[in-house]
Formats: sequence, structure tokens, C-alpha cells
Amino acid sequence: MALKWVVLFLSLSHSCAEDAFKELQGDILALRSALAAQQEIIKEQREWMESVVRAPRSLQTAAELAPQVTALNERVASLAGALDSCWLLLCGSLVMFMHAGFAMLETGCCRAKNAQNVLMKNLVNVCVGTLGWWIFGWAFAYGGSDVNGFIGTEGFAGSGFNAYQGSALGPDLSEGQSIQLSWFFQWAFCTAAATIVSGGVAERVKSPTYAAYAFLMASFIYPVVVAWTWGYGWLSTVLDVGTMDFAGSGIVHLTGGVSALAGTAVLGPRKGRFEKPDEFEAHNLPLVVLGTFALWFGWYGFNPGSTLGMSSKETGALAAQVAMNTTLAAATGGIAVFLIRYGIMKKYDVGGLCNGILAGLVSIT
Repeated sequence: MALKWVVLFLSLSHSCAEDAFKELQGDILALRSALAAQQEIIKEQREWMESVVRAPRSLQTAAELAPQVTALNERVASLAGALDSCWLLLCGSLVMFMHAGFAMLETGCCRAKNAQNVLMKNLVNVCVGTLGWWIFGWAFAYGGSDVNGFIGTEGFAGSGFNAYQGSALGPDLSEGQSIQLSWFFQWAFCTAAATIVSGGVAERVKSPTYAAYAFLMASFIYPVVVAWTWGYGWLSTVLDVGTMDFAGSGIVHLTGGVSALAGTAVLGPRKGRFEKPDEFEAHNLPLVVLGTFALWFGWYGFNPGSTLGMSSKETGALAAQVAMNTTLAAATGGIAVFLIRYGIMKKYDVGGLCNGILAGLVSIT
């Protein structure tokens, strides 16, 4: 019986050994095939390297590289133009948002019964001023005032804004940027100058009269000032010194301020303004503060945007410097007026603080 079990065990062991041997043979054959494939790849690579070594080598000449360099320069210029366009569109939008600040500030400062009238005048100012700038303003300001030194004569109602590029009509890019881009950015400044007057004549002027003024301001008064200065007119060359106005402290704010002064001189004070001053207190200080913050926010388009570009590290650094100075001026102006008012009246004056912030922003523009 024991012998039978021994024979059975030996036969099973022999069968397992044969199976393992066959499996090992299969693995060896697979490795040989893989090795042969690798040897073939190495042979092909060696032949390719030898052909490269034997081939004649020469450096590309400047003439051969010129088309590639030109294409690269064009792409760089295109990217720079795109960055400048994005920057001006963003800053122009911020300046436009200042109208919300003007509306809130003026509405909060007036009496409650005139709030709707003040809001309507701010909206009318933007709408009518836009049409005036489109039809006449841009042309008078930038339509070739450097020729006669006084006023521009080209570009009325958008004429010449587009040009044919082959068979397609599109924005004229012959100067690197479209005229539409400059029109939009300068439009924001124009309507801002016009709306300065709305606060100066609040509660004292009829809406149709103000609409007529806004159209005249945007289509003639402000554009003529721009033509003399930013448009390279006679004032930009007087006494070989010319003018320097980085962001519009004189061209925008002084023009708007003088116009407001002229309007108040003609209209005079509101009835009872100095006889019953308590009746003319700001009716809504939250709106005044909200409007102040909106204007402060919009000023980051007004001042840093006047770099007119963001396509290099130099213009980026300049914009950052202007933004920092703008912030410091607003804070310093606000605190200075706040402390002066407290020293005189012995009470906290929120309205005075808001006016100080705006005065600081105007002074640094």
C-alpha cells in the first residue's frame, strides 16, 4: 500500500515539473522576441544618427530667419495692442461708473422733494452728452485740431472710424489702435466733465434747460478745451512750454468746475438757502457716503487709466504708482477736512469727510 502511494507521488511530481519547464520555455521565447525587437529599434536609431552626422550642417542666415522674426514681432505687437485695449476699456468703464457716484452723492445732498429731479438730470446728462460727443464732440476735439490750432474738422458722427481691410469693412487699425477705443475712453471723460455741473446747479434749473446745456457741453465747450490741449492745439505749444495735464485736473475738472461756477452765478442761491439753512441739510447721508465710495472707486479708472496702455512693465509700474498716489490723496484729503471741521465745529461731520475725500482725488488728478 505504501509503495502505491510513493509511485503516485512521483508521477504527480514529474507532471508538475514538465508543466513548469514548458512555462519557462514560453517565457524564454517571449524574452527573445522582445530582445530582437529592441535590437531592431536600436539599429534604426543608430542608422538615423549616422545619417545626421554624415549630413552637411549650416546655420540659418538672417535672410532666412527674417520672415519668422517679422511674424513674431507682429504677434507681439498684436498682443500689446490687445492688452492696451483691455486696459482702456476697463478704465473707461470705471470712469463711466462714476456717474452712479455722482447721482448718489447729489441725490443724498439735496432735499428729498428734489431727489427724482436730480436723478433724472444725471441720466439725461449721460444720454444727451453721449449723442453730443458722437455727433460733434469727438470731431472738434481730435479731428485734426493740430492743423489750425483751434478746433478739429474731421470725424463727425463716426465718419472715418472704419476702413476696408481687403473686401471687409472694419475698425481702422492703421494707427495701431481703433478710433472706437479712443472714442469710448475719451467719451467717459467728456460726460464726467459735463455731470460736474449737475451738482453745482442742483435744485435750481429746469430739466429741458439742463439737457440743452449737457448737449452743448459735450459737443462744443469741453471738446474745444481738449482740442487746445490734448488735441495738440495752440495752447499745447504756447511759449514753447505747452500744457501738461496727465489725467484731466484742468481739462476735465477745471472745465466742469468753471461751468458750474458760471451756472451758479447766473442762477443764484436757492430761495431761503441762507435764511433757513437747516432746511437745506443733506436728506440722506448713506447715499452721500455710497456716492463718495463709488466715485473713489471710479477714480482708479480716471487716473491710472491715463497711462493709456498696459503693454509693458513700465506702463504697469506707472499705473501702480498713480493708483497709490490717488489712494493716499483721497485718504489725506478726507482726514484733513474731517479734523479741521471737528476743530471748528466740535462735532463729527460726515459730509465734510466725504467732501475732503473728493477734494483730495481732484487735487491729485
